[in-house]
Amino acid sequence: MTTDELIIGFDRALRTLAGTASSQRPNPAVNLPEETLTPEERRHAGGLMRVNHTGEVCAQALYQAQALSARDPQLRRRFALAAREEEEHLAWTQERLAELGDRTSYANPLWYAGSFAVGLIAGIGGDRVNLGFVVETERQVEEHLTDHMDRLPQADARSRAIVAAMRDDEARHGATARDAGASELPLPIRALMRATAKLMTLTAYRF
Repeated sequence: MTTDELIIGFDRALRTLAGTASSQRPNPAVNLPEETLTPEERRHAGGLMRVNHTGEVCAQALYQAQALSARDPQLRRRFALAAREEEEHLAWTQERLAELGDRTSYANPLWYAGSFAVGLIAGIGGDRVNLGFVVETERQVEEHLTDHMDRLPQADARSRAIVAAMRDDEARHGATARDAGASELPLPIRALMRATAKLMTLTAYRF
């Protein structure tokens, strides 16, 4: 881990939490109309997109920590690229929250710190464990986004387009990590990850 890598990681953390994420790709919702939502539908969509935004905050922290702790330089570059794509998701969800007149989660700094620590621990286990953590994380995120596609208001085409594009990217990240030689995580660790994700979902939806 070099000084430059630490500086870059610190800068990315500040930009993530300050809400200055950017996207090189167009927002998937850019050409879709803004349909009229009832106040209840708008609040519900805002809560779900806030959860998705917090999930992307966690993804930034995880990938940054995993890149720093990876032993293979090529794997570090792969994590950095994935983090860049996740930053695009961060930008998209933040834009959608603003359109819905909603806000990001107050607990994002805590979730970032916790996720960064988990990413470092995953890296300590070695590159195959590091990749295995990506596979399981992306599997659970893909399930979570599929659930949100079912729960978002049917009229909210803009949110649905963003979530669908995010889900495609997450599936690709998981498949890439699996093909790179990821090891299967033990069942207790997978269960703990699922329980933590559930807690994040419940808190971010409201706060």
